[in-house]
Amino acid sequence: MRIGIDISQLAYSNTGVANYLKGFVLSLIENDNRNDYVLFFSSLRRDINSLDFDKKNVTIKKFKIPPTLLNLLWNKLHIMPIENFIGNVDWFISSDWSEPPTKKAKKATIIYDLIVYKYPEETHSKTEVKLKGFNLSTNIVNIQKKKLDWVKKESDIVFCISESTKKDSVEILELDEKKIKVIYPGI
Repeated sequence: MRIGIDISQLAYSNTGVANYLKGFVLSLIENDNRNDYVLFFSSLRRDINSLDFDKKNVTIKKFKIPPTLLNLLWNKLHIMPIENFIGNVDWFISSDWSEPPTKKAKKATIIYDLIVYKYPEETHSKTEVKLKGFNLSTNIVNIQKKKLDWVKKESDIVFCISESTKKDSVEILELDEKKIKVIYPGI
């Protein structure tokens, strides 16, 4: 089986999301020699620091695409399936920022928290990106909510990092509890 995983959040090293995601991916590939992994990474200006993903069954596909463009393509327009970037996969696991469509792959996503619903005022409401004199203002709360709308519609499995996040996902997003799995962060 081929499993694709969006590791773009690793560009933000030493954050909770990056630490969780790195541990999650390392655990998968260290303990699984039967499946092939295709790791998708995209950032315009950032790179991923040293990775221990150097195994025969792991391929990293890097792209210099800004998150704002992926938000437009994937969260808003919901076009350009992930397979166009990484090839055919049986499963694709998304993480924090955007939710790509798939052609045939089943989908899983990781939900870290639902702060954008519970405490939107505590979330950075805007990020400003300047491109050749053009300012693009992106509302992070709206981006996360749009991504989570796609998760509700398309994800076959949802990984939550705690029982509290699982409870919030059932109550706020109205996700089916049967498709939620709790995978705690490693130490």
